Parts: sequence; C-alpha cells; structure tokens
Amino acid sequence: MSSRLMPPRMRPLSTRKTAMLSVLDVGTSKIVCLIARLAPMEASDMLRGRTHRCQILGIGHQRSRGVKGGVIVDMEEAENAIRLAVDAAERMAGVQVESVIVNMTGGRIGSQHYAAKIGVSGRAVSESDIHRVLEACSSRTARQGRAVLHSLPTGYRLDAARGIRDPKGMFGDELGADMHVVSCDAAAARNLMLAVERCHLGVEAMVSTPYAAGLSALVDDEAEMGTALIDLGGGTTSIGMFAGGSLTHVDAVAVGGNHITMDIARGLNTRLADAERLKTLYGACISSPSDDRETIAVTQVGDDGDHPSHLPKAQLVRIIKPRVDEILELTRDRLTAAGQKPHAGLRIVLTGGASQLTGVTEAAKRILLGQVRVGRPLGIQGLPESAKNPAFSAAVGLMIYPQVTGIEHFEPRGAGMVQATGTDGYLARVGRWLKDSF
Repeated sequence: MSSRLMPPRMRPLSTRKTAMLSVLDVGTSKIVCLIARLAPMEASDMLRGRTHRCQILGIGHQRSRGVKGGVIVDMEEAENAIRLAVDAAERMAGVQVESVIVNMTGGRIGSQHYAAKIGVSGRAVSESDIHRVLEACSSRTARQGRAVLHSLPTGYRLDAARGIRDPKGMFGDELGADMHVVSCDAAAARNLMLAVERCHLGVEAMVSTPYAAGLSALVDDEAEMGTALIDLGGGTTSIGMFAGGSLTHVDAVAVGGNHITMDIARGLNTRLADAERLKTLYGACISSPSDDRETIAVTQVGDDGDHPSHLPKAQLVRIIKPRVDEILELTRDRLTAAGQKPHAGLRIVLTGGASQLTGVTEAAKRILLGQVRVGRPLGIQGLPESAKNPAFSAAVGLMIYPQVTGIEHFEPRGAGMVQATGTDGYLARVGRWLKDSF
C-alpha cells in the first residue's frame, strides 16, 4: 500500500460565477444532504473569507445507520441512509445530484505541523519562491496509512521576521514556511468514499468536521484572535483550534451525544428511542431547585412488557451530568496536550447537536474556564427553522469550504499523490487515487 493517500481535491469557486453545490454530512446520529445555489457577494467583515451568498434549495436528513464513531461500520445500511437523504434533497430542489462534498468526523483525525526553509539570496521573494518553500513542506507530509484532508500554510518567516502573511515582493536571504496538515486513517476515508460512490455519486472533496463547523459558526475576529471550536456530535466530539485566521489544530474524542442517550436507556431501563426523546425534551446537565418536584413520564421495559411510570426529573439530570462532564474533561485534556491550557480568556464556541442540552454552556465554563457561546450556522438563506441550530453547523460549513479551498497547498500529482484540479473527470481522479493507495 502506498503511504501517500489523498482524497480528491476541488478547485476554488470562481469569485465571479454562480455555482450549484451539493454536500453530505455523514454523522453518527444523522445524515444530511444540502443542495444550494452559491452567488458571488461582496466581502463581509462579519463573516470573513466568504465569497458567495448561499441559498439552500433542497435539504434531506435521515437518521444515520451503519455509522459508529464517525466511521462506516455497515456499508449497506450507510448506503441506504445516504440514498434516502440525497433523494429527499433532490426532490425538494428539483435537481439531480451528481457529486458531493463530504465530511470526515472519525478515523482518528489529527494534526501534524511541518516547517521548511529555502534560500532566496537577498532578492525579492517571488511567487515561485513561495511555491518552492510550500513544496518543501508538502514533501514531508506523507505518513503510512493516513489520508491527508487539509494542507494549510499557517505563516511565513523571512530571516528573523516571523508571522508574515504574504512574503511576496519582500527582501531577505532565507524564506521559511509553516504548514498544518490534517489527516485521518486512510481506510476510514476509503470506506466513506465507497459508501458515497455506491449511491452513484462522486466525491468532490473530503473536509474534516471541526474545520467545516468552524467555517460555518465562527464570526468576526474569532478565527483571528484564537478560538476553540468544540463540535459535540452523536458519536464523536471534535475539536478545531483557530488562530491568526487559520485552522491550527484538530483532534477528536470518540464520545458524544449518543453515549448520553445510552446512559439514560440503561439508567432508566427504557428503550433507546424513548431515552433520546427524554434527552431532547427534558435533558439537562445542570440541576435546578424544581427538579425533585417535576416528574417526567418514562416507559420502562419489564419482563412482562412495558410499564409507564413517573420519575423525578432530578434522576434524569443525575444520569446526564457525569457524562457531559466526562466529554468536557476529555476535551480539556486534549486542548492541554495541544498546548492550549484552558484559561479565563480562551474563546470557546460549542456546536453540534449535543450543544443544545440545557446547561452545557455553564458546564463548559466550569470545566474549560473560557468565554463560552453556542455557535449556529450563519449567513445562509433558505434554511428551514428546524435546521437553524448547532446540529447543522458542519453541514452548512461544507458549503463554505469551496470558498476557502484556494488557501490549501498540496504536493503535485507527480509525487504520487492525487490532486484534483477540476479539469479531469471524477472517475479518473478516483481511479488514480485507488491505484496510488493500494
């Protein structure tokens, strides 16, 4: 098997043209397909980096099947759920989807950082010098059994000057570059692509979930000043660190909202569907004085059939709180390991379905110490009310990704990687990728 694995790439959107786009958010709890028209727009200070206005034409969402911890565990079930979600979006939009941008949540997504430098002999830095130093970074990013999802230049150095955004035209002797590479297990990436392909759909690009959620939910200077985005999904909690306008670190822990549901089902002796309903309607991870007085209807499973009973809400809170604390403590440990020790000034944006639980913001403030807010998908027209919530941040972020993909830099195809330029056919791209990968 080749050590250099790369899913297909997409060309940046033309800032002058309108485009149709389809995206697929394959999560552990739900699968969402969005179809949208992207029209060029003026730059906005509120939503940085966006070049197009997004109008949703079709939306389909389906309870996820065949997915666990963000990875495919049953190909047939996953394929059927994807087909249903895409079919619903197609009917609503009145168009046929041919290819999608898809996200990767599981597969042990992680970050590596690379640096390289080249001599420029005291002359002005040219475009080809920048390309050369980025090539030098890219040539070191290959790792056995990993698929590269993003390759993001995070800054340049010119002699002793650091933190340079664009060194073009500047003078110096030595040009350096720093590169942030996001990768996942190659097998997980291949299985996700295969599930999509079995629905006769092409994969245009694969995007890490915390990056997509950040593109959708961060505003103003949050990506500039330094923010931890925590996407509380069904099977996975993923973390994206943003600073200096770039994604600087990603990580994930394989615990999420579905684990809370399982705890409720076990603790109250009820079915998973009933546990999910109780979590959605009454779930909280912060206790209130009325919890002991307030009762909730629970259908408990017994040897001789189901028994409806009434239990104090406090019992539900006592089950949910430890699991939410565990998720946030694991997140805190991952942030600390990445050199981002929680402190009072840290900006934290919570998103994903489980961020809607009552009291999560307070729990995050207590455990992560920072300034916490819940992030929703922003700047999108035509989203139904039911989708204007944190559970849809990653799906909407996949719509924004093609507007920023131009900042990424990948090793050229000649070096054994697949780089889709948008000029050759999808099947040719996948064919090359499979040939290079096995």
